[in-house]
Amino acid sequence: MTIRQILARREEIRTELAAINAAHPDGTLAGDAEQRWNALAAEAEALSAREQRQALVDELDRRAAGNVITTGSGDARFEAEVRQFSIVRAIAAASGLNVDAGREREVSAELARRSGRTFQGVAVPMAVFEQRVLTTGKPAGGPGSNIIGTDYRPDQFVDRLRAALVVRRMGARYLSGLVGNVEIPRQKASVTSGWVAENSALTASDPQFDQVGLTPKHAGCITEFSRNMLLQSSPAIEELIRADMSAVLAQTLDNAAISGTGSSNQPRGVLNTSGIGSVAIGTNGGALTYDSVVDLMGQLQDANADSSPAFLTNPKVRRAALKLKDSQGRPLGEDVVFQGQPRAFTTNVPSNGTKGTGTGLSSLIYGNWNDLLIGVWSELDILVNPYESTAYTKGNVQIRAMLTCDVAVRHPESFAAITDIVA
Repeated sequence: MTIRQILARREEIRTELAAINAAHPDGTLAGDAEQRWNALAAEAEALSAREQRQALVDELDRRAAGNVITTGSGDARFEAEVRQFSIVRAIAAASGLNVDAGREREVSAELARRSGRTFQGVAVPMAVFEQRVLTTGKPAGGPGSNIIGTDYRPDQFVDRLRAALVVRRMGARYLSGLVGNVEIPRQKASVTSGWVAENSALTASDPQFDQVGLTPKHAGCITEFSRNMLLQSSPAIEELIRADMSAVLAQTLDNAAISGTGSSNQPRGVLNTSGIGSVAIGTNGGALTYDSVVDLMGQLQDANADSSPAFLTNPKVRRAALKLKDSQGRPLGEDVVFQGQPRAFTTNVPSNGTKGTGTGLSSLIYGNWNDLLIGVWSELDILVNPYESTAYTKGNVQIRAMLTCDVAVRHPESFAAITDIVA
């Protein structure tokens, strides 16, 4: 039983326990109700223990497949040093300011040694990320001077609303520490068999093979810090840098894994992978139906690819599913519509599709997410440039951050999608 299945079963138990409790408002249980309550409670405790065991197995499996993306060291002492790594100190030291950045230089050198390559600038663990341009006077809507003051409250910082990040949580396989291009052999067809008469020859056949490839794709951003920000900012700027860059780059990768086009230097995501299953609703799109969800699940079942599958869609489709009703006008419910399968919802799933005269169409994906590969060549490479002409004339420092990765699907048959939902 996978983690997703355990969580789904636990939700079923919670729902049934809530129903039993609601049916006995006086708090007394007797007979079959009490026996059922005790059985469900015992199963819930057993599931908690099983979840811990499965989580340990999953973690060991991930470590066997590759290094952890953040630092990949498995070295507790090195991990402790990484947790104290400061982007602000690293940037200030690289720009020539007199700051103590010994730890940052050593961590950068160790990451370069372990990866077996030379970084153009400062090598930073993937857990450490960046923030937008901040100065004491800009941007006008929220200048950096707001975080240089006696009464500044970083603990009350209001972050922007962001899309939920789900691909890794859905079970995608991460391959970290990559150096060269990756080609993974795949069997695409088996030998054929058949019945023959006595003393008759069998027909010869051969298995067929191809490859699943991963090649580096680059995502990044350029930002700028003023000299005052580097010298005067409170320690809270460190948290803003980490949180914002982490969310921005993670969302960029999530978008690519779901709907990357495979062109214009993007990875190719699930929705644009040739060979995935497809269910069409109408010439110009149409409303989600119970039957269309069942047909979508059948795409994987017919291909023998429905091993631990899960749904992924956006909140618009979720609302449409919750509005589906039976012939008596009673809501079917989310569990019924999605057949009790695990599901996740994020605005990263497209809702701007077109078909015929239909516009603003949403997608619903059903798949075995363990067959989605995400390869990472470079965790996060930060290059500090105090000599860029525009920044130099203002005494500022320009910073470039880049992430190098790619996405591939092991078996296209492991995914199917509806892309023309009016929601």
